[in-house]
Amino acid sequence: MGINATYTSLVAVGDSFTEGMSDRLPDGSYRGWADQLAVRLAATTPGFRYANLAVRGKLISQIVAEQVDVAAGMGADVVTLVGGLNDTLRPKCDMGRVRALLEEAVEKLAPSCGQLVLMRSPGRNGPVLDRFRPRMEELFAYVDELAARHGALVVDLYGAPALADQRMWDVDRLHLTAEGHRRVAEAVWQTLGLPAEDDWRAPLPASLPPGWTARRIADAQFARQHLAPWIGRRLTGRSSGDGRPPKRAELLPFEG
Repeated sequence: MGINATYTSLVAVGDSFTEGMSDRLPDGSYRGWADQLAVRLAATTPGFRYANLAVRGKLISQIVAEQVDVAAGMGADVVTLVGGLNDTLRPKCDMGRVRALLEEAVEKLAPSCGQLVLMRSPGRNGPVLDRFRPRMEELFAYVDELAARHGALVVDLYGAPALADQRMWDVDRLHLTAEGHRRVAEAVWQTLGLPAEDDWRAPLPASLPPGWTARRIADAQFARQHLAPWIGRRLTGRSSGDGRPPKRAELLPFEG
């Protein structure tokens, strides 16, 4: 398929991955794959409109309660939905409830938009994430099932080794770098049937792994700046997204 002029609007639903962390702009705000995708779609379609309802830290229950009905009411040509991964990273996670809520979201969004896009999110290689990998893979298997049932597209980022490369991940080890987000935007672009600009699956150039000292310094920085605050929020029931408004709450003209 060539450029599809019917893609006149995009609504992005989800958590920090869709908000764009850690693709930081000079002013301190975040760009991310959804913004990059919107820029590219806007360049092909005059009057293109874009909303990004994503808020960092949101669980699937919050995404359903706060974003899904709003997104469904916008009637966009394309809606992207990524959620549930934050749930799988909690020590206690009811996967049955996660699946049910994800199904509720898809059942509301699929008939309300031109094309629903779901994702099997990328995962960084490393021992910490390996602990949660069975839950993640259970979630992604259900994403595939829902997509088949409701005619949604699936972007398989989890199956791309390049996005598991540790160099694609920010120092917090939870969010993609700018290059990672660029590749996700390209992956969604291609999944929508638009002409490829490059191979988003291409591996990074080979490099020597960091030495022992560099790894220990990085581990200490990660523990101090990111792991300790994350544990603190879990213990107190807080979220990094508490009180934070959606990134782009209304479906408005967008030029990038």
